[in-house]
Amino acid sequence: MATIDQLTIRIADALASGAPLSHVVKIDLKGAGFIHIDGTKVTNQDAPADLVVTISLDDVVALGRRRLDPMTALISRRMRMSDMGLAMSMQSQIQTLFAQAA
Repeated sequence: MATIDQLTIRIADALASGAPLSHVVKIDLKGAGFIHIDGTKVTNQDAPADLVVTISLDDVVALGRRRLDPMTALISRRMRMSDMGLAMSMQSQIQTLFAQAA
């Protein structure tokens, strides 16, 4: 199982080698901490964001490895989004990021 530190480093590395996200995103890891992404800057701060994705650390990894379907995660409330419209517009960016971080 990946730790929050490993996941943070993987996300930072993925963003350093690709395009930055178009909006500020915070991943709330349900008590395990936070990953805050602003452009290519990645921290573990609980800072404001345009989109907050609430999901467990295990489920982030499962999504990235395609062991968990995003729609199933949403319907089963294993993953929640603060702004579904924004999340849908960033879907490919977020999926790519999770895949590279897994």
